[in-house]
Amino acid sequence: MDTQRSPEASQETRNDGHAVSSGSSRNPAGGVAKNMAKNMAKHIAKHIAKNKSTLLLDLSLLRDNAAFRTVVIARTLSVFSLGMLTVAVPVQIQETTGSPMQVGIAMALGGGGAFAGLLAGGVLADRWDRRKLILFARSVCGLGFAALAVNGFSSSPSVLAIYALALWDGFFSALGVTALLAATPFLVGRENLGAAGQFNMLTVRMGGILSPALGGMVIASFGVGWNYLTAAIGALLTVAQLMRLPPMPPARREPQHPLRALGAGIGYLFVNRLVGAVVAVGALVSLGGGVRILLPALAEDVYRVGPSAVGVMYAAAPLGATVAALTGGWLGGFARSGALLLASGAAAFVALGSLGFIGDPVVAFVALAGFGYLSSIASLLQFTLVQRHTPEHLLGRVNGLWAAQAVTGDAFGALALGSMTRVVPLTSAVLIFSLVALLSSGAMAIGFRSLRFASLKKNEDLPSTAADKSERPQPQLLKSEKA
Repeated sequence: MDTQRSPEASQETRNDGHAVSSGSSRNPAGGVAKNMAKNMAKHIAKHIAKNKSTLLLDLSLLRDNAAFRTVVIARTLSVFSLGMLTVAVPVQIQETTGSPMQVGIAMALGGGGAFAGLLAGGVLADRWDRRKLILFARSVCGLGFAALAVNGFSSSPSVLAIYALALWDGFFSALGVTALLAATPFLVGRENLGAAGQFNMLTVRMGGILSPALGGMVIASFGVGWNYLTAAIGALLTVAQLMRLPPMPPARREPQHPLRALGAGIGYLFVNRLVGAVVAVGALVSLGGGVRILLPALAEDVYRVGPSAVGVMYAAAPLGATVAALTGGWLGGFARSGALLLASGAAAFVALGSLGFIGDPVVAFVALAGFGYLSSIASLLQFTLVQRHTPEHLLGRVNGLWAAQAVTGDAFGALALGSMTRVVPLTSAVLIFSLVALLSSGAMAIGFRSLRFASLKKNEDLPSTAADKSERPQPQLLKSEKA
């Protein structure tokens, strides 16, 4: 796909102007691997040494950009509301039916709704005012939360209603997420996308750690109905906060049939080799998230620890991801960001594969935290590269596809690992899975030349987005926010 090369070429030229000899073409796998292993650590150390002040999360974007500050506050409220639901829905169905299978059905419906919402939201975000779409999606989500609360306070709650509302909230929450992702370059400018991605990841990871615990406390103290009601209040506060955003009209384009518009977004992944490669690597890395389904079995059969330790192991990857979000300030202007994306993705599978040799729960926790850190570094780079190299009029659809592959990748990874444990031991399944993923990472490093030399230099001119500057109006804060 991305391996075309002129036979007359004797050198490859990187984005930063340096030439790379093609003398290793006789052994491309060894040449690429050796080059990446030899130079990546040197580039990272040199970049961090020059940018010590940006090692930690840069708060200037949050301080200086009122519109983005509004988004961060609203997103935090939204993440906590949705996080509380992830606890309440399974607990209520389990208490009502006693059937883990029915819990799984509700989760599958929510995931299916989210997948459809991401794709539909991508199309709508490119043809509607994104502010209106965000407000609509969050408002309708809040209505779903309120309906769950009514059902939760009922003396005979309806499981069918929970199923329907899980699908409802999954769809509309994803609709809002896609529109918000597409609006990010408009609100912060493409030069600040790295910092924006860190804030987004930090809110999601912190919410993912804290909101289930908060939801569990509310359920234990007051009941599941109050959990839903708290989530509904959080949704209401989210909408009130988002109303401060400025209008974000779409770029002027001729209207298309929705399916044709979605096809144009998919086609762009093949036209722009860099963005297509980023999405492909992201899909591969997201497969590793499926390892979570094996943690209870690993804890019981390999590490010989109880349920409390399982909860700690589940927190390991989010903890590593949080550290990545807090300390990833140096990623924004890294000259070889594409190569770093490939390297961090491969290293994440090395950390994951180490579980195949580990028999101690503490060491396993460290390995899982390392996997969370490395996969989140890869995710931050994916977000920034996709946003910076996608034209304004395609941001909604490309963001929807990028987010959808993350959702499906996690599910397919879980399915693959679960299936492998039926024929091989647990540790062997993790090791084989990680080895195959690592080899796939190497193949992508060889094949995706445009990604190997991609850069996030702050002053870099991006030809794929240059045409957007004339069609994208600068965000103007609403009067209430200026005051």
